[in-house]
Amino acid sequence: MAATDHIQALLERMPHEPGVYQHFDADGKLLYIGKAKNLKKRVASYFTKQDHNGKTRLLVKKIRDVKWIVTATEADALLLENNMIKEHQPIYNIQLKDDKTYPFIVLKKERFPRIFPTRQVRKDGSEYFGPYSNVKAMHAVLDLCKKLYPIRTCSLALTEENIAGGKFRVCLEYHIGNCKGPCVGKQTEDDYSESIAAIRHVLKGNLGEVKTALKDAMNEAAADLRFEEAERLKLKLQAVDKFQAKSTVVHPTVSDVEVYGLVSDAKSAFVNFMRIHNGAVVQGQTLEFRRRLDESDEELLEAAIPQIRDRFDVASRTVLTQAEVDVLGAECLVPQRGDKKKLLDMSLRNAQFAMRDRHAQLEQVDPDAAKDRLMETLMHDLRLKEHPVHMECFDNSNIQGTNPASACVVFRNGKPAKRDYRKFNIRTVEGPDDFASMKEAVYRRYKRLRDEGESLPQLVVIDGGKGQLSHALEAIDELGLRGKIAVVGIAKRLEELYFPGDSAPIYLDKRSPSLRVIQHMRNEAHRFSLAHHRTRRSKAFLHSELDAVPGVGPKTRDALMSAFGDVQAISTASEKDLLDVVNLKVARAIRVHFHGSNA
Repeated sequence: MAATDHIQALLERMPHEPGVYQHFDADGKLLYIGKAKNLKKRVASYFTKQDHNGKTRLLVKKIRDVKWIVTATEADALLLENNMIKEHQPIYNIQLKDDKTYPFIVLKKERFPRIFPTRQVRKDGSEYFGPYSNVKAMHAVLDLCKKLYPIRTCSLALTEENIAGGKFRVCLEYHIGNCKGPCVGKQTEDDYSESIAAIRHVLKGNLGEVKTALKDAMNEAAADLRFEEAERLKLKLQAVDKFQAKSTVVHPTVSDVEVYGLVSDAKSAFVNFMRIHNGAVVQGQTLEFRRRLDESDEELLEAAIPQIRDRFDVASRTVLTQAEVDVLGAECLVPQRGDKKKLLDMSLRNAQFAMRDRHAQLEQVDPDAAKDRLMETLMHDLRLKEHPVHMECFDNSNIQGTNPASACVVFRNGKPAKRDYRKFNIRTVEGPDDFASMKEAVYRRYKRLRDEGESLPQLVVIDGGKGQLSHALEAIDELGLRGKIAVVGIAKRLEELYFPGDSAPIYLDKRSPSLRVIQHMRNEAHRFSLAHHRTRRSKAFLHSELDAVPGVGPKTRDALMSAFGDVQAISTASEKDLLDVVNLKVARAIRVHFHGSNA
């Protein structure tokens, strides 16, 4: 889209320096914040590139003003961008989806702080830990905290005046050992604060510090002959070990790192975060981020990591990811083997499971939305211009060139539409020529649709590699339909996808919903084509053997097949047996056909 005179004047003045830029609409509303190594080149690309996707084109149409801030380095630009996005939350920037639906654990800012789950994050000075996408995991952490450190659960105002005035009485929680009674002065504020400091370590995943403190206290109690207290501390230490064993995977060679694995569909990215501390996975969550524009997975990951680090208040010096991205204050590594690669693979699996679970939930709650999401994903993965609501797939079948047949299967909204399946008896091809057979089937199918004014599919899948794809495209070109139908070829061996004009194939993730739909189409086309070929072959065999016998017509042939089962049994039957089904003249003709004049 061409820039307005005002934007063009801004572009001319914009420096070739690193910095942050902001897009505004006609009402002065902030639309998007981005960083750039070169401000002039990056901002100009919005108005000069012609291949933007729909969302980016919509953004560019709305831009009426651009402001920028020059920074000394790219790292400074990244820091400034993160802070500005967090403060202003522009609608076109990648953001964590529906934060409020995920629960947090809050450490309330008050005298004798309480700890409890919440879904409302308020700016009241309290500390919030999370978000937790797994509610069971959140309650496991809460239970561990309360088992280790008895703290109050009441909401009483424990001011010095209220406690000193004897305003409260101890409750059942005190009598069963879940609280030490700060409300009546039985626990000092300093002692309570020590428990809160320890709980803060647990919530941050620093179980090593907790275990060290418990061990030291246990040994000290044992040395002072306070054996009952030492036993209680030992039980708490065992509880930490049990919690850690159940919820972590130990990697002794890896310490103090963060792991980020991302999978995405057309609308969202699912980012799994794991924190490794003292050789163990101490935190793990998968969060969903909305895809705002046509961001690559690397761009999504680079935008998600700062938000996750801020949410979980982590700042490890090493970050493991599937792609090298800029992370402030940390070294980014892309592991290729060993324990670190296993951790990254585990993170990616968790992200994949979260995405599949999300899709399953969506399909249960809103089937139409799930269908739209699949169409959006197919459109994105297969580089289409519109949703592939109507898709077709072709496959050939023959044995050494005999009885060549093709089949076309039709899918609508990602599901088979079996009434629309079509079979083709190949007429113009002699011998085993899959390429020519594919061209004939594609030509006949779309010539008929074109001539009859029927709607064309948005996507055609060709079962085969570059050879079959190129011959299918020849048929499309001869019909004048190039550009009106998207065509892609799928090769069986490695599931490569070939696009017209691209010499190198692309590979979709093996767990991708797009690949699963294409594989389903390919398998269905193969099944349908093979069934048609078998039927043709059977009919051809019957025709060549029985219909060539004088006096054998369709009714006589069917009667013989019903009586004897197959042609082999008919050929070896005696004249007497044949007379049970046909007259003497036909019986002798059958004997002569199969055994000659000496029969």
